[in-house]
Amino acid sequence: MTFRLASSRALRCVAARHASFLSRSTALVPSLLVKESSACATKSSSCSFAFQKLFSVGISTDAKVTAPPMVYIAGEEMTHYCMNLIVEKWIKPYFDVSNWEYYDLSCKSRDETNDQVLKDAVQAGKRIGAIFKEPTITPTAVQVKEMGLSKSFGSPNGAMRRGWNGITISRDTIHIEGIELGYQNPVLFERHAVGGEYGAGWAQVGKGTLITNFIPSDGSDPIIVDKREFSDNHNVAVVYHNPYDNIEDLAHYFFKRCLDAKVTPYIVTKKTVFKWQEGFWATMKRVFDAEYKEEFVNKGLLKRSGGELQHLISDAATMQLIRWTEGGFAMASHNYDGDMLTDQIAQVHRSPGFITSNLIGKDDNGRIIKEFEASHGTVTDLWLDHLAGKDTSLNPLGLVEALIGAMNHSAKLQYEADENFKDSYDEIIHYTKTLRLALHNTFRYGQGTRDMAGPTGFTTEDFIDKVAWRLGRYLADDREKDSPPVLEEPDRAFRRQFANVDMPKLHAMFDKYDKEGTGKIGFKDFSKILVKMGIAPVKQSATRVKEPDV
Repeated sequence: MTFRLASSRALRCVAARHASFLSRSTALVPSLLVKESSACATKSSSCSFAFQKLFSVGISTDAKVTAPPMVYIAGEEMTHYCMNLIVEKWIKPYFDVSNWEYYDLSCKSRDETNDQVLKDAVQAGKRIGAIFKEPTITPTAVQVKEMGLSKSFGSPNGAMRRGWNGITISRDTIHIEGIELGYQNPVLFERHAVGGEYGAGWAQVGKGTLITNFIPSDGSDPIIVDKREFSDNHNVAVVYHNPYDNIEDLAHYFFKRCLDAKVTPYIVTKKTVFKWQEGFWATMKRVFDAEYKEEFVNKGLLKRSGGELQHLISDAATMQLIRWTEGGFAMASHNYDGDMLTDQIAQVHRSPGFITSNLIGKDDNGRIIKEFEASHGTVTDLWLDHLAGKDTSLNPLGLVEALIGAMNHSAKLQYEADENFKDSYDEIIHYTKTLRLALHNTFRYGQGTRDMAGPTGFTTEDFIDKVAWRLGRYLADDREKDSPPVLEEPDRAFRRQFANVDMPKLHAMFDKYDKEGTGKIGFKDFSKILVKMGIAPVKQSATRVKEPDV
């Protein structure tokens, strides 16, 4: 067998930037070794990296906990750099991770292997069942040229959802006890993982007739699904479908999670206009009424929805997401609606870094497959700053929640398969709880990244070091004597996106209501603003009188 360093533009750049420090310490950048077969080593670069693993080099694994098998999918840019540091400083000191299978889904790796690495990652995920994924890049035409790629590669998400029989994508708000955020209590969301616009077939066509035929697999007569005439010279014809066989699985998963979290469930569609969506609602309602309603009623979780499972039109749901900042609710929807609505949840709560993104699927034997990732991208702007030698301050909260979820699920699968791993399961659950506490308390002690602590906040590297220090103390049962302070919501001006706000226009909007120029507005004008924006609180009965038609 031969070994090679994983090809990673990020690692090379980081190594160059920290060359002087690396001469004193090899711990800054993890040594990612990719294991190839001897046959692969002599073939072209398109060969399969069929059994890649993440190894800890130069660090003794004596007395460490052996981490259960898990698939680790690496991405690139700032999030890849950040996760390298986290694995080195938060994970490897306590775990032997030689059971983790490592797959490099950077654009360069996908290009070199003709995307075989993606196929291998999907197969490994199906076999192991627990996956952590860093954010990856789906290159644009410009990026294909800039990176010197042989062709454009699509998002890996579709292949993963198909390969793991995707049921739902869970996106939930992340909360830090003791810090006020957008939603006071948890908000859960289930987004159907397959179907809809994302898998659409389409073509640009001119004048003519479009006929959509369905040919049954049982040999019965074909059915004309739709026939229409095009009179325009320029048309786009689009065909897609919503597969509903797994909606019952989605329903059970959704309602069980709602019960566990003690939140009120809502089902979101546009069925008043899109009549084909009726089946989604009907299946969810049938499963709820037959198997879950009684327990929800007994626990008092349907009081806010009038004692029933309530349906929300998708455009009405967008308004409720802004109004219901007390949280304590959950929604389930089709694929596209879920994509849009969870982006809105992220902005209300704080940012995409404050919600989870977990793909839930099943293997051929019915075992649950879970893939965990952050809800945000590779954070290109900070990566460019990093390459330019500037300080950066990346909040890794979403990345760490994903890593914790993957580690917990891997431990659960191992324990369910063999009860002899009970001690290992307990140790991993204890570790991840302690890691979460150390991470959250670092924010609460005012030692957070700049999106939370302002301009004086910690850099990416310093924050990771501070959490590593606190984690080590907590694992040794060395806790602070006094509880960390309870904090109000950090100023949203700390967020990088705030730089895009047009402040003169914002002042002009305020001045419209501040007629006396005092810098203050009264309740009457405040009410006008909320009503005009459509976010004024409404009486519960008023929200259930009639569903909008459009």
